[in-house]
Amino acid sequence: MKTKIFVSTLLALAAAGLLTSLPAAPKDLLLKNGHIIPVAGPNLDGDILIRDGKIVRIGPGLPAGPGIEVVDLGGKWVMPGIIDSHSHIALEGDVNEMGDLITAEVDVRDIINPQDINIYYALTGGVTSIHTMHGSANPIAGRGVVLKLRWGAKASALVFQGAPLTSKWALGENPKQTNAMMPGRTRYPRSRMGVEASIRKQFDLARDYLKAWDEYERKVKSAAKAKQPPPLPPKKDYRLEGVADILKGKLWIRCHAYQSEEMLSIMKLCKDYGVKLVCFEHGLEGYRIADELKAYGVAVSTFADFWAYKWEAYNTNPHAAALMAKRGVLVAINSDDAERMRHLFNDAAKTVRFGGLSEAEAIKTLTLNPAVICGIDKWTGTLEAGKDADMAVFSRHPLDPYTVCEMTVVDGKILFDRAKYLEERKKAEEEKKKEAEAKAAKDKKVGGEV
Repeated sequence: MKTKIFVSTLLALAAAGLLTSLPAAPKDLLLKNGHIIPVAGPNLDGDILIRDGKIVRIGPGLPAGPGIEVVDLGGKWVMPGIIDSHSHIALEGDVNEMGDLITAEVDVRDIINPQDINIYYALTGGVTSIHTMHGSANPIAGRGVVLKLRWGAKASALVFQGAPLTSKWALGENPKQTNAMMPGRTRYPRSRMGVEASIRKQFDLARDYLKAWDEYERKVKSAAKAKQPPPLPPKKDYRLEGVADILKGKLWIRCHAYQSEEMLSIMKLCKDYGVKLVCFEHGLEGYRIADELKAYGVAVSTFADFWAYKWEAYNTNPHAAALMAKRGVLVAINSDDAERMRHLFNDAAKTVRFGGLSEAEAIKTLTLNPAVICGIDKWTGTLEAGKDADMAVFSRHPLDPYTVCEMTVVDGKILFDRAKYLEERKKAEEEKKKEAEAKAAKDKKVGGEV
């Protein structure tokens, strides 16, 4: 069944011309008559004028100048494009490097796959940007990157320019391989304390590595001043350079964690080494230490109601995200799954249903909050003049259980239009049926002549 849907999707995309490269420049666009949720201010009814991929004006009765494409929304709801702050789509192959304990040298930018059909599926759910990252097999794993879902563009064009790069960390069962079913001797560490110790060891090694290079640079300058041959440089170590980039503040730490005790411990470790811990991934027990999370200033990117899939993921509840948000923790609702990504707006609604968040705060868990976590709030996360024209259009309020994403706009380009897609899919299926009938008729004729 999934294969059939996948093939139908590709046929429809091809028929609509959506598998080709994006145009060089976006068209000017005027979205009229929408219920607008700007997030940066109160909701309003009106229009959104887009020029050169940026929002120019928001308000009622905006005029359509020459050369501007006008789309009448007919009272549909418009919100900032959804930002999924924890994803693994748009990558080629496995996202976990299991070959060693520490893998700080690997980088997901090397395996960006712009043809991953999940990019298009994400657009059908109103998602316009993602933070895609390494898996959780290592205490210090690879670098992650923020992407704009510019479906049809090449890999380098998907990278969100200006967004900080990240370092994926992991605590608990995954790095200590509690659930590993691999033959042969198990590797260190096999305990939670061993996971933390392995991180501290890498930081100490990286500090020594930086000192060695600083000393080398000093000697180079001294040798040049004395007109002597330069000394030999230290041995290059790409793994330690990855850890050193964390110490130098070039990478923001995104740490996979479930248990509150581990989260407290890793916050202390990061303070000890003066590194920037931006966000706990999952953080299911974060509601137990909400005050400590707020005091430290770390965010939590979590699920709405997904837990109990392993031992350390049992101790939470559907109120957890709202409980943290109400105590002042910056909370984002994420997917960690290509299927869940298509209906994150439903997950945000659960924070209202179970936790009593306001609709405005629930919308923020999909827009402004993940934008801040990803370091891209200067460009997206709200609908304001001057920001990127990334937005999603829904048939009803985005938190309505019966709502459907009708249109998704990225950089002022309509990359998903449900009505157009369904029309093109129908045409593609009819064409395919005609071809099959013609072939069957031909085969019957040939068979009759034998």
